[in-house]
Amino acid sequence: MSETKGDFVRVCLADHGSHLLRYARRLTGDPERAQDAVQETFLALWRADHEGLRPRILPWLLAVCRNKALDRNKKERPMVALQEGSAPSVEVSPQDGALAREREWRVRTALDALPERQQEVVVLKFQNGLSYREIAEVTGLSVSNVGFQLHVALKTLRERLAEDKTAGGAA
Repeated sequence: MSETKGDFVRVCLADHGSHLLRYARRLTGDPERAQDAVQETFLALWRADHEGLRPRILPWLLAVCRNKALDRNKKERPMVALQEGSAPSVEVSPQDGALAREREWRVRTALDALPERQQEVVVLKFQNGLSYREIAEVTGLSVSNVGFQLHVALKTLRERLAEDKTAGGAA
């Protein structure tokens, strides 16, 4: 039984649509532009040779989505980093909820203070679960540069979060 192009695109949309939308929102800072970029990405997938893409579909989708989102930014306004909010999935006390929101805010603030390239590799690695090689495909960086960018970003995040914790503990 062979899979049709429509079946392939539907499966990819179900499997990766939400990842692409979060990624595009981070790049565009605007939900409508993000949605447009994702739609254009799936149109490109429809037009592409899906058999050749199957082994590397997620990096391909992210690379196309990235290009579509950045094109929209150039046309409409500069890039603004925006992280999609998340709600706790279990019952927590108001105090624990407030502490979790504060920690999340600190991490987002530290992430948003990184250079754009470092933000991007962190998001691709930890939000989308890509390997260094896949991140290199998406961004056009070398694999070793991806590793370097990620190393510097994580070191900077650790330092900034440790400073926040020390400053918060002293208050």
